[in-house]
Amino acid sequence: MLSYDSPVSVNGQQRHHTDSLQQAISGSSSSSAMSAPKAASSSLPRTGSLEPDRHIWLVTGPAGCGKSTVAKDLSQQLQLPFIEADEYHPAANVAKMSNNQPLTDADRWDWLIVLREESMKRLQQGAKGVVLTCSALKRKYRDVIRVAGYYDPHISVHFIFLDATEELLLDRVARRQNHYMGAGMVHSQFADLERPGADEPDVVSVDVSGTEKEVLELARTQVQAIQAAQS
Repeated sequence: MLSYDSPVSVNGQQRHHTDSLQQAISGSSSSSAMSAPKAASSSLPRTGSLEPDRHIWLVTGPAGCGKSTVAKDLSQQLQLPFIEADEYHPAANVAKMSNNQPLTDADRWDWLIVLREESMKRLQQGAKGVVLTCSALKRKYRDVIRVAGYYDPHISVHFIFLDATEELLLDRVARRQNHYMGAGMVHSQFADLERPGADEPDVVSVDVSGTEKEVLELARTQVQAIQAAQS
């Protein structure tokens, strides 16, 4: 879990220095794990009272929870660009998962950075928000995406955690066809999973044990509640 030792104020909220974040992910094979996208860091202050008016909606959870289905629906409802994280995995990661080999932290760092920077690029190009899928199983993975709000005080990051039992997701994944993420990967993802707790207030949970229609309604309701609270 990340250690937040040096809080600073951003958008009226407690943020934390990049140094603390870098220390927490020092196990990464890449020293650029928390580096800022050039366009974001060069033109915007890191502190101040600017209110966030652009949003990253990250739909997260283990394999089989329905991330793509929920994210596509929210993208349509919110009329925002959709980013499918699976499409940004390097070939080496896809090969490992296709052979039921769990990804390591080192496998994921550059992928997470690419997802963050792609999201920020879309916002810099004029989108008011993006809807992103990403398993983001561990707290430190979610923190990599949160850094977007540190570098650009206009950006607010929200996580929609799709929650389900391992048994339910094993059944769903077993039914999928032509997908590199097989049922054997579900167990490894649950082994890595760190469910968000009360210390991650930017995360809301959605129970995905119901029908697709029920799950989509729950996700929409959560997003609407967040929007209402920020208006």
